[in-house]
Amino acid sequence: MTPDNHHPINPPPELVQQWYDEARDLSFSTRELDFTIEKLVATRAAQWGADQELEACWEWLREAKNHGFGYDYGNELAHRFRATRRPKPPSLKQQALNALQRYVSGETVLIDASIDTIRRALEQMPE
Repeated sequence: MTPDNHHPINPPPELVQQWYDEARDLSFSTRELDFTIEKLVATRAAQWGADQELEACWEWLREAKNHGFGYDYGNELAHRFRATRRPKPPSLKQQALNALQRYVSGETVLIDASIDTIRRALEQMPE
């Protein structure tokens, strides 16, 4: 059986190539020696596929009036469902604090992405 590259849960080839290019360009600390490009691409693909499935479920719930639930109830369920399955990401301030804490604890070195996060958080602070 050959894979169905046109299935809606499969990421487009351009996106997979983008993930590969990003993974190849990343630098990691010595604690992350088990990292591989394939592992990052596979993780991103799984996340992307899960997001596609979530959106399909959200749309089905949102259109619940067509399934006998009633529009208002279905719309409320859809929003609660999405909020539960994909909570809002931490604020830029919290991301910067997390990066700094990982560095201070010795868990990681400051990579360009962490430094950029901290810089952006500082730039948002009032003078």
